[in-house]
Amino acid sequence: MHHTSLIAILVAGFVLAFIFGMIAQRLRLSPLVGYLIAGVIAGPFTPGFVGDQTLAPQLAEIGVILLMFGVGLHFSLGDLLEVKAIALPGAILQIAVATALGWGMAYYLGWSHGAGLVFGLALSVASTVVLLRALEERRLVETSKGRIAVGWLIVEDLAMVLALVLLPALAGLLKGEAGDSSQIWSQLFITLAKVGAFVAFMLIVGRRVIPWILERVAGTGSRELFTLCVLAIALGVAFGSAELFGVSFALGAFFAGMMLNESEFSHQAANETLPLREAFAVLFFVSVGMLFDPQILLKEPLEVLAVFAIIVIGKSVAAYALVRAFGKPNSTALMISASLAQIGEFSFILAGLGMDLEILPKEGHDLILAGALLSIVVNPLLFAWLDRKNAREAAAAQEARGEDAPPVPADIDNHVILIGYGRVGSELGRLLGEQKVPMVVIDGEESLIAKARAAGLPAILGNAVDPRVLREAVPERATTAMLAIPQALEAGEIIARLRELNPALSIVARAHSDNEVKHLIEHGADGAVMAERELAHSLAEMVLAAPVYRGERQLPPSTALA
Repeated sequence: MHHTSLIAILVAGFVLAFIFGMIAQRLRLSPLVGYLIAGVIAGPFTPGFVGDQTLAPQLAEIGVILLMFGVGLHFSLGDLLEVKAIALPGAILQIAVATALGWGMAYYLGWSHGAGLVFGLALSVASTVVLLRALEERRLVETSKGRIAVGWLIVEDLAMVLALVLLPALAGLLKGEAGDSSQIWSQLFITLAKVGAFVAFMLIVGRRVIPWILERVAGTGSRELFTLCVLAIALGVAFGSAELFGVSFALGAFFAGMMLNESEFSHQAANETLPLREAFAVLFFVSVGMLFDPQILLKEPLEVLAVFAIIVIGKSVAAYALVRAFGKPNSTALMISASLAQIGEFSFILAGLGMDLEILPKEGHDLILAGALLSIVVNPLLFAWLDRKNAREAAAAQEARGEDAPPVPADIDNHVILIGYGRVGSELGRLLGEQKVPMVVIDGEESLIAKARAAGLPAILGNAVDPRVLREAVPERATTAMLAIPQALEAGEIIARLRELNPALSIVARAHSDNEVKHLIEHGADGAVMAERELAHSLAEMVLAAPVYRGERQLPPSTALA
């Protein structure tokens, strides 16, 4: 007799997520919608296969740990302190507003004040996975907007950790029973002391020990040991922080990544954990769908709409007003509002604990799940609308400045379309510019577009996957397209669209592995340059330039260009 519940949930989760993710993609919806539907199908409220509902959330938690660890790798302590002036008060005030709205709805439904408090708190905190997925897709994590959003999220997580620890101690009081005030204050002091001890431990000990361990393992030259070391640090610190200090797995993993950011191997560590982060993040969405009972949409449609309005409208308006009050531009306020217009993993944990303690009625738990599902489905649509709005405003602002020429000259011809103006793209643009090669730059980051324009290059703000953005670069009159972005899957989609717009275009892309080279070639690229292989050829040429070898040996042509 084999116990295969873990295997079954993994197989069902990945297979169903893949099928419905592909369907959603074909329908031009976010794949997240497909992942959630896959969870509903695998859940207990629909006929057919039912996944283990105790294993699925734990697998999803691993995804949250790895995701937050990856964010920490790109988010230094200085970045966190940089946004504390807006993230700390902004998050606290936004939590207060959302909690008040949730409490008001609970009061209208006739629930107790304690139930209203738990209900409102569950509606106030955004999903780590959803927010970070949206930021990473737009390469915003390392921007000022992204740092504010992530800092805001960390403050929310800290507040929820405090709520989860205090809720059992306050259960009697919240249910209307008499409670010992000294016990409440004692529990509060212990909780704050644990969180403070964890932060101090990570800043004093972890900041030195974690980079030292990684550097010693990297010195062995074993990629396998390096990957295991990264995973051991991420999962080990997350688990240890929860067991020893009582903080969340996500917060522990974030601090582990942030401490590892001190090491010169942080970029490699992020790349090594990327596949696992992606896979387990999918399982998170599947687990959310498994908890959802679709019948509530028919039984209580008005209540569901009210919860949805609090999450998407109430929280967003509050966040927008707070960000603007701190003097941030309209674009930043809208991005933060869109980022927070959903709820996720902490909401489920808080609602579950509230129901176990008999504070929150089951109806409240079901409404929170319904609101989470609907807000997660709508959130990518909000970001898509925001992307289009930002592109229109950028064009209008340029016109208002009275510039003589549009971003792309009307008579441009025989030019190069350079997609991506980060570290690789900007250096490529400089080299081609020195040779007077006409270029048009496309990038989705405003600061990089400003950098390209400051260098005198025509630049288009937007995602190159969108055919409308590509058409602005006049691909029908271009000779070459060069994709300097590191995301091979996204590059493949862009290449396919470029081929449709100009079949004769010469397309060269950037790759990091043989599989990525194959993927890009299959999607229509004429060549794919793999950095590691080019580096090997450059080093070999330096060796062969020595007098003892000069003229006697010659390297074969580089195979990096397929």
